[in-house]
Amino acid sequence: MNIILLSGGSGKRLWPLSNDIRSKQFIKIFKTEDGSYGSMVQRVYHQIRKVDPGADVTIATSKAQVSSIHNQLGEQVGISVEPCRRDTFPAIALATAYLHYVRGISADEAVVVCPVDPYVDDSYFAAIKKLGQLAEEEQANLVLMGIEPTYPSEKYGYIIPESQSQVSFVSTFKEKPDLETAKIYLRQGALWNGGVFAYKLGYVLDKARALIGFTDYQDLFTRYDTLTKISFDYAVAEKEPRIQVMRYKGQWKDLGTWNTLTEAMGESIVGEAMMDDSCKNVHIVNELGVPVLAMGLTDVVISASPEGILVSDKEQSSYIKPLVDQIDQQIMFAEKSWGSFRVLDVEAESLTIKVTLNKGHSMNYHSHRCRDEVWTVISGHGQTVVDDVRQEVGPGDVIVMKAGCRHTVIAGTELKLIEVQLGREISVHDKQKSELL
Repeated sequence: MNIILLSGGSGKRLWPLSNDIRSKQFIKIFKTEDGSYGSMVQRVYHQIRKVDPGADVTIATSKAQVSSIHNQLGEQVGISVEPCRRDTFPAIALATAYLHYVRGISADEAVVVCPVDPYVDDSYFAAIKKLGQLAEEEQANLVLMGIEPTYPSEKYGYIIPESQSQVSFVSTFKEKPDLETAKIYLRQGALWNGGVFAYKLGYVLDKARALIGFTDYQDLFTRYDTLTKISFDYAVAEKEPRIQVMRYKGQWKDLGTWNTLTEAMGESIVGEAMMDDSCKNVHIVNELGVPVLAMGLTDVVISASPEGILVSDKEQSSYIKPLVDQIDQQIMFAEKSWGSFRVLDVEAESLTIKVTLNKGHSMNYHSHRCRDEVWTVISGHGQTVVDDVRQEVGPGDVIVMKAGCRHTVIAGTELKLIEVQLGREISVHDKQKSELL
């Protein structure tokens, strides 16, 4: 089974846990069998492997998410990197070209495309395997999964099938409706459009050549930033006459809001928090090193992270995005290919950061034109390189680097340090990479 997982944007509706670098699918919020916590992308990836250990999985994503994917899933997972965001049709065309031209998968093979963040049980992946088989049978050029609605939702688009059969040709598509229109769609036997579909690689390659005009993967990748932003539904699905839909009745939740996410959480508290017995339907997610106490609350979500603190009625939390769009601050936490960082303090001419490097990893060898830096090692052991001079370091060691000084740190074990940046122009753009001798 060939699968393309679409790993999209930041998911601002889950602020303050998500930001432009740390998207919602990487938040570790679901308790696993060993007592640790896993993310949406880890949960979905492991479910695929459980149903089909030999599945070929490719994640279509932006460059900003690559480090998080490798940190959570390992280095072996396939990744199709978008140079910039251009909506779902260009992303799917690029991933399809990657599978064919880079991975060598035949144009006659089927691929299933699905989001990376649904909350589902194993029957969902058995269903998408069946979806791929239907695409291979060629009764239709495109086969969709239609989710059996559990209520008249205003959040999803709808697929209206020609019949009530398990597999049916599609009559029409409907955009996200208001509540009363959604009720009418349900009476017509409509299905939710969950963004899951299957096709033969050659079909989308032909569509992409007709709409974009490219020669191979590298050509498409090079010209990607010139492509028109357009969804797969608009570009392909709604214009395709030979299109089928397969019903799915199993567990399926779109965890795009705090309201739906807390419904899927296995426990009401993640992190350091407590609530009294008068609290009802309250969930707390706390990533800060300070306790959170809730008392006398009903239907409330509380979330605290370095990005900020949210206290909201659960239903009202669905309308968070316009307010979050007004918040303008630098990223306070991010995963990188070498580890992670968390901003501790921001001043006019200084920035204090806690850096964690994974064992065997290092930062790029680099310098800064406008700022000095001071590192204080707080745990672990490793080696610093400052202007080509190497030095073993451990807890308590302090390393000072003036502006223009080339430097890096290499972790022999997991290494944690406090980095203080000093200067009048502290910017993420003030970084000059060098070759390490």
